[in-house]
Amino acid sequence: MSDHRAPEFPQIGEYRISARLGEGGQGTVYLGESAAGGRVAIKVLKSWLAGDDETRRRFQREAEVAASVATFCTAKVIGTGLVGGRPYIVSEYVPGPSLERFVKTEGPRTGSGLERLAVATLTALASIHAAGVLHRDFKPGNVILGPEGPVVIDFGIARASGHTTSTRGLMGTPSFMSPEQLTGLPVSPASDLFSWAGTMVYAATGRTAFPGLGIPAILHAIAYDEAHLTGVPDRLLPLVAACLAKHPAARPT
Repeated sequence: MSDHRAPEFPQIGEYRISARLGEGGQGTVYLGESAAGGRVAIKVLKSWLAGDDETRRRFQREAEVAASVATFCTAKVIGTGLVGGRPYIVSEYVPGPSLERFVKTEGPRTGSGLERLAVATLTALASIHAAGVLHRDFKPGNVILGPEGPVVIDFGIARASGHTTSTRGLMGTPSFMSPEQLTGLPVSPASDLFSWAGTMVYAATGRTAFPGLGIPAILHAIAYDEAHLTGVPDRLLPLVAACLAKHPAARPT
């Protein structure tokens, strides 16, 4: 779904820009069309970040990480380039709403639709981890409900699974972060599983597993409180609850 603001660029590389799809913390995403009529998604680094060398390296790493993951579970990276001195990433365009938008407009997923979503996204995470990658920002906004099934997007803060270097500040989306992300401890595939479980709670109920008034309250709840799981179907509840264990070693593998 596109927004109504005019695209910043009429043309990026070989692609004519026809719509602005949305934006995140690092970049703005446009819908591009080739001369042959093919459609792509183009993510352009925001202008105010373009002069920061670390941000540019992270943006380039996003393309490299996404390209290393099996294409069935994410949008395939087609290429990269520069426009107006700013880097961009060209990816396969996956039509469909994010899980976040779907739940906000259509309501929670139920029944077999919810179970298919759970299985497909777990399979995608398993493939991402098999490629040696940790997503670190798995959330409803990063799951696109495409016509052939859900795909996982946005590897902007992903890391190789053996990487243990800490970064300044919180990296991720507070409501879906794992306890170890909050404290700066090394993350592992178990951290993505915690975020997956929080995403499934949102998909099933329309609310987060750790509600709170403001970010400090949310972070405290993630670290110390029990998850709010009312409304999660019985068939999913044991797995979701296990994946929300505070200690990563207690989560399923």
